[in-house]
Amino acid sequence: MTQRDLIVAALLAPESLSSLSMMDWDLLIRQGRRASLLARLAYLLVQNGEIDTVPGSPRLHLISALRMVERQDVAIRWEVDCIQKALADVGGKIILLKGAAYAMAGIPAAIGRTFSDTDILVSKHHLTEVESELMLHGWQGTHHDEYDQRYYRRWMHEIPPMRHVRRGTIIDVHHTILPETARIKVNTPALLEAVVALPGYTNLFVLKPVEMLLHSATHLFHEGGLENGLRDLFDLDSMFRYFGDDPGFWSALVPRAAELGLTRPLYYAIRFSTSMLDTPIPKDVIRAAKIGKPPQIIARLMDFCYLRALRPAHGSCTTPGTGLARAALYIRSHWIRMPFPLLAYHLARKAFLRPKQLPVETAITPKEE
Repeated sequence: MTQRDLIVAALLAPESLSSLSMMDWDLLIRQGRRASLLARLAYLLVQNGEIDTVPGSPRLHLISALRMVERQDVAIRWEVDCIQKALADVGGKIILLKGAAYAMAGIPAAIGRTFSDTDILVSKHHLTEVESELMLHGWQGTHHDEYDQRYYRRWMHEIPPMRHVRRGTIIDVHHTILPETARIKVNTPALLEAVVALPGYTNLFVLKPVEMLLHSATHLFHEGGLENGLRDLFDLDSMFRYFGDDPGFWSALVPRAAELGLTRPLYYAIRFSTSMLDTPIPKDVIRAAKIGKPPQIIARLMDFCYLRALRPAHGSCTTPGTGLARAALYIRSHWIRMPFPLLAYHLARKAFLRPKQLPVETAITPKEE
């Protein structure tokens, strides 16, 4: 095991941890915390009955990370209950996304996973109704600058984040999974139909397995900030392994990606999960997914960037070109999000004009229960 990618090696081969020195453990804890993967490692060690073999000091860090995720799991279930009650009278489907969806669906990708907000997907037809109901139940909008409001509502795939005035929790309300100005055009109506009802809830759904993975891939490979990129890549690895136990998953994956317009993010998901995490994917699926491969020069550039950026944001994982790779992917995330004239205007607006600040007395701050 090398020091550079200790957290990856530990998660893929936890039996090798017995050979670590205390200095190795110190570095492993630091990498795991920066990659938001420390609790996942702790859960794996508990599951394998190996947590007691970890030296005392690092074991405390691991247990602490695990306890925090356990508390988060209780909190997200309470939050989901509150969202269901708030949106009980909305006519359309309320679809949980990302971390909340993984937790409520009970899939392995939720194990040890941290997240900071709750994401939901609704049809654009019901967006105003959903926003109104959330406001009536204590959520308030953020990003009050007039330009930011127009930016979100006219061009993006979501309304501005909403914060609950008492709990301080954040909900992101999406009406599709990529900005409407993005180069990739998502078949949103088909996506909204690919849902599974959550048992015990009257109006809450999660995406079906194929669509859940495709959304995760799309989210990861369109983001500019990749501080949690390795965590999200492990999410994909977990879903490939878990959903792949159903043979129908593999046969449906590439055709469904083509139907939804998501062959490019699927190609990247397969490319980097297999190359970085040894994810077991059938060879015929790998070949079929190449319909989403970009031109060769772009593919080489993406290899250069993602093989560096999808590593822990820790100094021990920095190699020549890491900073350049992260900067290039940040620029790319904007480039593929909107056409150049709009992008130039947006960046100039953000660079030279500061938004008006809310008066102190109207600023949104969490209140105690």
